[in-house]
Amino acid sequence: MVLISAHRCGAGDDPSGENGLHALEHSLELGVDYVEFDVRRLADGRLVVTHDAPDESTDESPGIELLPYDSLLERLAGRAGAHIDLKADGYEIEAASTALRHLRAEQIVITTGSVPGARSLRDWADQHGHGLRVGLSTGTSLSGLPLWTAAASLRHQLFPWRRYAAARADVLCAHHVLAAVTLRRLARRHRLDLLVWTVDDSRLLRWWLRPGRAWMVTTNHPAGALAVRPPSTPPVGGA
Repeated sequence: MVLISAHRCGAGDDPSGENGLHALEHSLELGVDYVEFDVRRLADGRLVVTHDAPDESTDESPGIELLPYDSLLERLAGRAGAHIDLKADGYEIEAASTALRHLRAEQIVITTGSVPGARSLRDWADQHGHGLRVGLSTGTSLSGLPLWTAAASLRHQLFPWRRYAAARADVLCAHHVLAAVTLRRLARRHRLDLLVWTVDDSRLLRWWLRPGRAWMVTTNHPAGALAVRPPSTPPVGGA
């Protein structure tokens, strides 16, 4: 059965229209498998959960909610897995170590767009015997780029195997369009778990949530995803 991850704690599905802890609790009550959230390090060294980057000089910005990373992990323990998306290099090991204090390694997937960041995390996890999943993200906007630059970027996004080999990532984390075109086959060929983001359309959810299409699907609408996901099928001869 394809797993469901509530993007940004499922804020898009929160009936209150709020982000943060309220959206997190709503997604957990729905019964999602994982919760996705962005983690950043502030200038004072604190790790926080926030989608938008705060002002670098003050670590504060009006209207931006900064949730303590450790506290959010506490709320997840025993209820769902953590899909941790890192927004910069340099704090991969700290983020992983903190997560492992609250969750088992098999309940954690850490994604990043950085090849060096993913590689350092994979090497550290292997060295210490932690079986957590490490994902390298593929899929950046081409908007505003010159034609030839956009074409080159698209080619690298559609055929990123060298980046994955260098990163030693075991999860291919890709925009659903790229995944449908080439990356689903690439993941299967190299035995990588495929994490697809961010799928909100009901028809696309039905397609991606069919068994075998992906390992995990990230969505802003976990309630809708749970409603259309096919039930798990017991093995032949099983109950």
